[in-house]
Amino acid sequence: MEFLGDSAFSALVKKLKPKQNLLAVSKLQPIEKIEILHAKGQKNFAENYIQEAIEKTKVLKNLDIEWHLIGPIQKNKVKLLQNHFAYIHSVDSLELAKKISEKALEIDYIQKVFIQINLAEEATKSGLQKAEFLNQWQQFKGLKGIEVVGLMTMPPLENDAEKNRIYFKELKKLGDQLNLHELSMGTSQDYEVALEEGATWIRIGTMLFGERLKK
Repeated sequence: MEFLGDSAFSALVKKLKPKQNLLAVSKLQPIEKIEILHAKGQKNFAENYIQEAIEKTKVLKNLDIEWHLIGPIQKNKVKLLQNHFAYIHSVDSLELAKKISEKALEIDYIQKVFIQINLAEEATKSGLQKAEFLNQWQQFKGLKGIEVVGLMTMPPLENDAEKNRIYFKELKKLGDQLNLHELSMGTSQDYEVALEEGATWIRIGTMLFGERLKK
């Protein structure tokens, strides 16, 4: 199978500074493409759908892959999480964080998470508004089954890259305020600006893999 993102992968890796990481978003992509990208040196892969992700972790269990979950999590699916994911990027409420913490403690696991902040306050997107998050921060910190390692945001998709700079700056400022230095921000359309503003994880999918399969 031809590797669709060979040149894109090499170019992306060259743009990363120390402590900046490429997260290959492999949702709805075939196993073969993940294997090819892994053979090129990519270790971090992200999935959006829990059941699809768990199936891939089983099929590819012999590869040295660190799996991330970046999609919305329905509360009734938390029981499926177990210890399949090194990081969850999409914790969008205190209630969800509590459920993840409870399930993690049941299996003696500490789940590393990012808190999703809806800086643009878009009604169509998940995430806590900044003021709400700050009010709840001490409660997040008190949960024993999770470790909040950083923050995640998804600016308006219709924006050009430069228009999203303000949101990346704001997330960096909020992270610095709370001593949270892992920042999951930036996708194919705006990752260069996100890197300039301090992203430590950029989430890149089609640019690496080509078009997705239909779900």
